[in-house]
Amino acid sequence: MPSPAPTCLPATLMLLGSGELGKEVAIAAQRLGCRVIAVDRYAGAPAMQVADAAEVMAMTDAEALKAVVRRHQPDLVIPEIEALAVDALAELEAEGITVIPTARATAVTMNRDRIRDLAATQLGLRTARFAYARSAAELAAAAAPLGWPVVVKPVMSSSGKGQSVVQGPEGIAAAWDAAMAGARGEGAQVIVEEFLHFELEITLLTVKQWTGPTLFCPPIGHIQERGDYQCSWQPAAMPAEALAAAEAMAQTVTDNLGGAGLFGVEFFLCRKPSGSGATAGELEVVFSELSPRPHDTGLVTLVGQNLSEFELHVRAVLGLPIPAIHSSGPAASRVILADRPGGAVTYDGVAEALTEEDTQVLLFGKAEARPQRRMGVALARGSSEGEARRKADGAAARIGVRPSS
Repeated sequence: MPSPAPTCLPATLMLLGSGELGKEVAIAAQRLGCRVIAVDRYAGAPAMQVADAAEVMAMTDAEALKAVVRRHQPDLVIPEIEALAVDALAELEAEGITVIPTARATAVTMNRDRIRDLAATQLGLRTARFAYARSAAELAAAAAPLGWPVVVKPVMSSSGKGQSVVQGPEGIAAAWDAAMAGARGEGAQVIVEEFLHFELEITLLTVKQWTGPTLFCPPIGHIQERGDYQCSWQPAAMPAEALAAAEAMAQTVTDNLGGAGLFGVEFFLCRKPSGSGATAGELEVVFSELSPRPHDTGLVTLVGQNLSEFELHVRAVLGLPIPAIHSSGPAASRVILADRPGGAVTYDGVAEALTEEDTQVLLFGKAEARPQRRMGVALARGSSEGEARRKADGAAARIGVRPSS
């Protein structure tokens, strides 16, 4: 699609998905005088709490999605989640509605098979070895040649749902059942990958502009559990040549997807084994996944950069200048999780968490808790990566989520 001219301010932005990341996008947009319409499947979602208007609907319902966009006629439609009727977005784009970054990018990245095929097969990027399966029997046959353990994921899911590590053939049936239980949509397909013994997992926030060069944020290190992020830190220490390789790969894939906005591109940093045709022990950058929107690990940029990932996303989609992106010093985040289900959530320990200098707490305003649901995040700055991580971990540990039921 052609690059639109910079959007005149004030603009109307529609968020498709209104979680904690959408909330920060809404705040960043409103600071520039924009009007924000927050859409989600349930009332009272975090971004709805700050938006100018809200709509509650099933965003997988193509007709309902088209109707709400046509009724409001926003200047920009900004998907913030994967569970969308992507064919409806393509139709709206054909009518002249600007979808961020593009309708095609949203469709390609919502399915792990499409983004993996694009990266590995079409663009030739280094990825983990992988295969697809449509039954437990196919999964067993596909996993064995990859070597044990393997990682099994639904091709359509979010926040690590349905993902598992399988140590041997005896775990295949349980992994298949878990993947089907965690999958979105109706497609019964999984991706099975070799298990990479990586030294570091990073997010490289990549900013595409309508005009002008692609920009990169300082790399963010992160740790995941159950397929979901637990903590992150910025800048992540890595060799200059590895960072250059990651930037080149990120630009290759985002150039193919097109449009404008911030992309969260994930990589593994691994040591090459002996006999691989390269110097044993050499660090190798492996493409993992990509989200065409602000990334949960990037919450650390609220304290770690001169411009947060949310401000960068809004500037890029509005066609506003981004003169420079730079680190504000070592910074870290640690999620605040619920440990049991219930509603009418309250929080203990917030005052204690804020006693240390250069520490912040964000509570997302989610009305209901469930085990391992992300309810907030602690952010901290320090004189070193270690100090920042210690402060963020300590602040998060002091906060208790207390559902009433």
